[in-house]
Amino acid sequence: MTTALEGLVARRTTTAQQIADGLSERILAGSFRPGERLRESAIAAELGIARNTVREAVRLLEHGGLIRFQANRGAVVISPTPQSVDELYTAREHLEAAALAAPLGTAQLGAVEAAYDHLVTVTASLRRADIVAADLAFHGTIVATLGNARIDAFYAGLTRELRFYLMALSAHERENENPRRLLGEHEPLMDAIRAGDAERAQREARHHIASNGARVQEILAASFTG
Repeated sequence: MTTALEGLVARRTTTAQQIADGLSERILAGSFRPGERLRESAIAAELGIARNTVREAVRLLEHGGLIRFQANRGAVVISPTPQSVDELYTAREHLEAAALAAPLGTAQLGAVEAAYDHLVTVTASLRRADIVAADLAFHGTIVATLGNARIDAFYAGLTRELRFYLMALSAHERENENPRRLLGEHEPLMDAIRAGDAERAQREARHHIASNGARVQEILAASFTG
C-alpha cells in the first residue's frame, strides 16, 4: 500500500522530471545557449511552481549531462568541448560493440528489429525530435541486449547528452528532410545484426558511431565552441 508520504514523493519526482524534460527541450531548441546560467527563481516564477521543484529538475539535468554547476554561477548549460564529446562517443562505442560481440538471440533480435522498424516509421513523420528519439531508442535497444540493468541506467544517462548533440547534427544536416539518408546510415548495421555476423556488426557500429561523432565535432568547432 502506498503511504501519503510515498505518494507525495512520487508526485514531486514526476513534476521535477516533467520540468526537466521541458527545460531539456528548450535547451535543445536553443532557448538557452551553451554556458548560459539557469536562474531557478526566474524559471519557478515563469512556471508558477516552487523553486525546490525547479532545483530538483536542474539536478536531473545535471545527472543527464546537460547542466554543470560552477562556483559563483550555479547551474549553467554545458559548453561542449572536443574532449567531452570524444569521451561520450567512446563510451557509446564500447557499449554497443560489447553488445554486438556475439550474434543476438531470437528474443534480442526481435527487440532490435522492432526498434529499427519504429525508426523507419518515425522517419516518415519528418519530425526532428521524434526521429532523434527513435534513433537513440534503437541504439539503446542494442545496448539492452547485454541484459545488465546498471549498464542500461548508465546508457540512459549518456542518451540525454547524446540527444543534445544529435539534435544539433540533425538540424545542421536537415536529416529530418532526408529520411533515406538517415536510414541508409543504419541499414548496414541492421543487415549485419540480422545475418548474425558479430564481427561485421561491431565494425558497422564503430563506423557509424565514429562518423556521427566526427560530424558533431565539426559542428561544434564551427558553432558551439566558436
